Amino acid sequence: MNHETVRAVDPAVADALDGELQRQRDTLAMIASENHVSPAVLEAQGSVLTNKYAEGYPGKRYYAGCEYADEIEQLAIERATELWGAEHVNVQPHSGTQANMGVYLAMLDPGDKILSLDLSHGGHLSHGHPANFTGQLYDVKQYEVDPETGYLDYEGLREMAEEFDPDIVVSGYSAYPREVEWERVQAAADAADAYHLADIAHITGLVAAGVHESPVGVADFVTGSTHKTIRAGRGGIIMTSEEHADDVDSAVFPGGQGGPLMHNIAGKAVGFKEALEPEFDEYAEQVVDNAKALGETLEDHGLELVSGGTDTHLVLVDLRPSHPDTTGGEAEDALEEVGLVLNANTVPGETRSPFNPSGIRAGTPGLTTRGMGEAEMERVGDVIARVVDAPDDGDVKAEASDEVDALTDEFPLYE
Repeated sequence: MNHETVRAVDPAVADALDGELQRQRDTLAMIASENHVSPAVLEAQGSVLTNKYAEGYPGKRYYAGCEYADEIEQLAIERATELWGAEHVNVQPHSGTQANMGVYLAMLDPGDKILSLDLSHGGHLSHGHPANFTGQLYDVKQYEVDPETGYLDYEGLREMAEEFDPDIVVSGYSAYPREVEWERVQAAADAADAYHLADIAHITGLVAAGVHESPVGVADFVTGSTHKTIRAGRGGIIMTSEEHADDVDSAVFPGGQGGPLMHNIAGKAVGFKEALEPEFDEYAEQVVDNAKALGETLEDHGLELVSGGTDTHLVLVDLRPSHPDTTGGEAEDALEEVGLVLNANTVPGETRSPFNPSGIRAGTPGLTTRGMGEAEMERVGDVIARVVDAPDDGDVKAEASDEVDALTDEFPLYE
């Protein structure tokens, strides 16, 4: 993998691309929303489809010359339908957030009510944060996890739905380490005669592989990202019933987007094909097994996990009980210095600024893609714990850096 064609035109960009490739090879990617796609997906995303405008949908484009764009988008749709079992799939959203926007635009009017999980408890910006368009356009009320257990309080959610009377209830989360009981969220939505949007952005791959229960067929709308645990082209997806198909499609185009990013849709199609192979199911199972092993190792070192563990691809560490004077930002910075890249994250009952919160979030999709298993997660967990214990100790960080180097050498990326 090289960037010599780019270098001939723009050495500065080529240098940055080379640097990014080397950074990914030499570090452990543990941001839970990141993964490493295959060379085939990279090639598809960098293809000549970058040149093609294809406003509209297969067979109904506004421009000529779309026969191959149609073929590729239809492949992406058919493969997504097979993966998740939805009646109708729209693969055009540019991101998970824009997939959510497509549902909101299709079903809500400005000022309508959204009931969603608070960001500091594991929700997402596009579920109603005041800095996001959802918080600015809609009347948002947010539920929380149980502060004692770290689990969703489904009965409390139902009571809140009956009281608030939302137009749509949002489930699916960005920092919730437990499997979601979609039927219980649906019961809360039914109690308020509301729509139910399940945002599976983080767990698209786990749901596709059957490692997690699917909200498809339970919720009215299922949205997701296509570049996280599913390892396909970067972007978003909306799944719904035929009843809402036309409304969703019109909300995506022309409602919220113009021309689709056909090169990304090609990457989605290739990644979805890869996910239909039996090896992908094994991968998804290993992602969860790795997260459990990582969590157990961190607990053995005295770190406290929100909810006491994980069912998913991530662990969420609350530093306050074990390291009350260490912020998530400080831990993130120290770990990045040794080549381990994760992110500071808010935790339930957060007492610090979201810009420098009290927790760290670590995911296993990228490390699992590199071929690592539970034994390596124990090594990684040991590195995390030692650096968090002594974020300013140069000797500790030097040893940790050596261990990261050993792991990246044992499990090379894009060789």
